[in-house]
Amino acid sequence: MYLLLKYRSGHWDFPKGHVEAGESEEDTLRREVVEETGVADLLVVPEFRVKKRYFYRAKHEERIERKKAGRFINIFKRVIFYLAETNTKNIILSKEHKDYRWLCFNDAIKRITFKNAKDVLTEANKHVKSA
Repeated sequence: MYLLLKYRSGHWDFPKGHVEAGESEEDTLRREVVEETGVADLLVVPEFRVKKRYFYRAKHEERIERKKAGRFINIFKRVIFYLAETNTKNIILSKEHKDYRWLCFNDAIKRITFKNAKDVLTEANKHVKSA
């Protein structure tokens, strides 16, 4: 089962966030997952680490917030995805999200909004099946 979050803007994706000063990648992973989902018992799969880079244009609430703050609406992102296991089923959503779902691969691949996330899920699922 894969955990997907519904963001305020309406898209479905994985938990993710920004690195804070002095954090390692794994520190960031653990902090962001706790903040966004309440899940604290992650077992990170060390062999799975996928980097993605992409551009997007802020929409909806994010666009409004960025304009008010004098920030650009065209955004370049570098994201590193990890695969992790948890025994936690109940999710405590942050205010950044509207909903969540635990889904099998076939349902998750249909629900995820963006191609890059679909690609990561496909790679993760291949890794899980080969383990």
